[in-house]
Amino acid sequence: MMNFDFFNPTRIIFGSGKLNELGNQTMPGKKALLLTSNGKSVKVNGYLERTENQLKKAGVEYVLFDKIMENPIREVIMEGADYAKKNNCDFIVALGGGAVLDSSVAISAMATNPGDLWDYVYGGTGKGKPLVNKGLPIVTITTTAGTGSEINCWGVISNLETNEKIGFGAVELNPVLAIVDPELMTTVPAKYTAYQGFDALFHNTEVMMSNGVNILSEAIALSAIENITKYLPRAVKNGNDIEAREHIAYGSTMAGITMQLTSTTAQHSMEHSMSAYHHNLPHGAGLIMISKAFAEFFIEKHACDEQFIKMAKVMGINDADKPEDFITALVKLQEDCGVADLKMSDYGFKPDESMTLAKGARSMQGGLFLANPCEMTDEDCADIFDKSYR
Repeated sequence: MMNFDFFNPTRIIFGSGKLNELGNQTMPGKKALLLTSNGKSVKVNGYLERTENQLKKAGVEYVLFDKIMENPIREVIMEGADYAKKNNCDFIVALGGGAVLDSSVAISAMATNPGDLWDYVYGGTGKGKPLVNKGLPIVTITTTAGTGSEINCWGVISNLETNEKIGFGAVELNPVLAIVDPELMTTVPAKYTAYQGFDALFHNTEVMMSNGVNILSEAIALSAIENITKYLPRAVKNGNDIEAREHIAYGSTMAGITMQLTSTTAQHSMEHSMSAYHHNLPHGAGLIMISKAFAEFFIEKHACDEQFIKMAKVMGINDADKPEDFITALVKLQEDCGVADLKMSDYGFKPDESMTLAKGARSMQGGLFLANPCEMTDEDCADIFDKSYR
């Protein structure tokens, strides 16, 4: 398609050492909610202290909220929003990986709007109300390369009461400033480097499969896929390989743009259902588990053969001439990164869950099924889970 609608209000400052430039930027407020995870990494590795020093340099006051967990939950979002209100914060600085960045969007909205987050969630048991007030401005500092959330207005939040994991967002919640510093990613363990890298990869491959792909999103997605495929095995093998980290960070940030231009597909809906029912499953790991069978479904339907061939070529199969070459390249990349043998059973999945997961995927994020290049029924979806099960 030659038509596209590109809106990206986020200033992106990209490159090694760029965290050191945060204090020179014009901040969108005077007092920040400094948002981080409940883990130790940003503190132990000095990233939190460095960020605090940069905020002081910029003349910004801040309070710390460090309770965000992997697969963030509704209750913590509401707690963070209440903390921001009580401390009169007028913007958010989100320092962390995908969970923190996703949470910043939801906290931004709920710090300025009445009621509960689920009042504004579309899909599932969400009430789908429009936001009443504009959210707090957001500054992002990403410490991982995976989600692209540093430059988009969406976050995925879990509701433990209803076994739901649903995307939430609005265009007015786009971050105003993003610092993408690959030096902050060198301490990510190999396993999570792989999980996050594949999440970034699938954002782009799903854009390529999507029925909404256009001339701009395709060009950016192919560039990102090529960089991730070439450099992810190096980053997994040696976390201090700064060149590899830079290229993976590029691929991830570009995914944030391609997802704005097009959309991911039901592969993401399916994984969010998986981790809604099995909360200990890392998002990237779940995507890896179902990726082969998911792509094979569309290959069998000949739904987007040329797109698979284009991806296979940038993934290293220069003479690719059939869609199955994409599967060959995908499996090789998983093997090179040590994630080809992930098992759903290791995370508590049972063989009889497939239809529950399929229905959950459509209930929670049914909109992404509309981006698929051909129809996928609940039975088709369950069959993909069956074929992925180990």
